[in-house]
Amino acid sequence: MNLCKGKLQLAKCSKTVVMILLMIVLLSQKAFTVPVHAYPLSMPEEHINYTITHVDNVLWAKIDGTYPIHNKAIDDQLPMVYPTPPGTTNISIILDGVELDWKNYNPADLHHTAIGDWQMIYCVLPRAPESFVLKIHYEHPVEVINGSYVVLYDLNIIEYLSETEVKSVAQFNIRIDANYSNLRISTVFGSDEVLKPIEFTVTDGQPAEITIDEVSEFGKPVPGDLLISFSEAEPKKDYSFPLAAALLVIIILLSSILVIYALLRRRRNLVASGNFNGLNILP
Repeated sequence: MNLCKGKLQLAKCSKTVVMILLMIVLLSQKAFTVPVHAYPLSMPEEHINYTITHVDNVLWAKIDGTYPIHNKAIDDQLPMVYPTPPGTTNISIILDGVELDWKNYNPADLHHTAIGDWQMIYCVLPRAPESFVLKIHYEHPVEVINGSYVVLYDLNIIEYLSETEVKSVAQFNIRIDANYSNLRISTVFGSDEVLKPIEFTVTDGQPAEITIDEVSEFGKPVPGDLLISFSEAEPKKDYSFPLAAALLVIIILLSSILVIYALLRRRRNLVASGNFNGLNILP
């Protein structure tokens, strides 16, 4: 009986040891396995062209975005949402040259930005291939905040970054077809929405061409949304016509003075010679 009890205790101890060893192996595997980011899309670059110009004496922003996307999803359809500024119109979404239908997303579900909460549009990409190009066009009036014109591009890039796609570059080309001053370009950084200046180049003359490369990297804080602000300067006055008119008046006056002077001098000479209008004048 004691021998049986000893065997039973030994068997229980063996099972306990095996379970402990299995737990150690499982915990070790979990500790050294790096989870792979599961988001199916990546976008190494995007190209955003802005044209800011007057429409019926109101400044409008016209945006053309080109997004080359790599897709690892296995679903037949790929739903997407896109935030739009207030007053957005003329929206078009094109997938590999084919225009897609879109609709307004749930009005109660707004997207927060540093300059307000925006509505979104909703679109379903049917059977998106492994790699595709999405083009989005839209237009909206430029907002005026505290006396300055403000344009914000919402850069939703963090979900497109992963351990395998570590970098994405947003290339901006901004054309301002208006007289402006006090140009400032920043990114909206972090949850506190701190404005941080970003490097850019700008051409002289009008329209001005501004180029910006905004780089986002996986595992690092992303720069954030792009914010452009400026004031509209008074148009330069053209003084060429008033100056030409003034010069013409001066020339006419000088010519008139010279003609009158010549006539008076000729008359004086005639009187002095005693011959005035062909007649001999007696002294």
